[in-house]
Amino acid sequence: MRNPHSPTLRLRRLVAELKQGRENKNFTVAQAGQRLGWTASKISKIETTETRRIMAADLDRLLDLYDIDDPAKRSALHALARDAKERGWWSKYREVFGEQALPDFEAEASVIRTFEGLVVPGLLQTPEYAEALFRGGRYTGPDDIERRVRARMARREILTRFNPVHLRAVLDEAALRRMIGDTEIMHEQLQHLLYMAKLPNIDVQILPFSVGSHAALVAPFSILEFAEHLNPPIVHVGTVTDSVFFEQAGDVERYNMTFGDIQGTAISTSQSARFITELSESLERDA
Repeated sequence: MRNPHSPTLRLRRLVAELKQGRENKNFTVAQAGQRLGWTASKISKIETTETRRIMAADLDRLLDLYDIDDPAKRSALHALARDAKERGWWSKYREVFGEQALPDFEAEASVIRTFEGLVVPGLLQTPEYAEALFRGGRYTGPDDIERRVRARMARREILTRFNPVHLRAVLDEAALRRMIGDTEIMHEQLQHLLYMAKLPNIDVQILPFSVGSHAALVAPFSILEFAEHLNPPIVHVGTVTDSVFFEQAGDVERYNMTFGDIQGTAISTSQSARFITELSESLERDA
């Protein structure tokens, strides 16, 4: 069984190839549409991914127009079009993730760099910790909380699958000190964090209170990078009501610089492991 893929990224990859093909022929959007008997709007909606499903016949006409004749490349582009039509597991949790689902991008990320200031990152949470976290929000029924926990736990598969994502997590000390649930839940969460930090594809660093002010005293964020060069990095920032994605090169670079600053300020992975261990042992004594 192949690894889960991102329908959104496959679509973006496909339209990037199509746009490049049009530009190689020196066609404007209007000229390409005129030659196919389509409106310029139809070409534009394809190239901006507003049209999420590209029919095989339409794709063939575009490839013919752009003189993309290589059978292997045509086959690969049709495969991208088919993949873009599929629905990921996260589609059944639309009310949890929203229209632009973070797992859609996580599924195909090769590296994720994430900063959290107040809580343990979702990818590293235990079910009990996540449940206690959701219970601390606005009142919702137990069924809704259970569904949110299931959705969050399903995201973690990218860390342990074949060819897993590389996760680089920086946590403020406050994320470890804040009591979510009870002492037992926090102790188990810290033990899980230590276990995950031992995996070769996961690095965990702590920003202790002793460093004082640092570059990321703002909202938590994640930078997702992809192996395919046609998929540039994106930044995800979670808000109270939705997810915000930044894709412009300038925005991504600013977040890259911020993450580099806090990673340099944080204590090393081995020091962080000792820090978490000492805090975990303290909780165990309290319990």
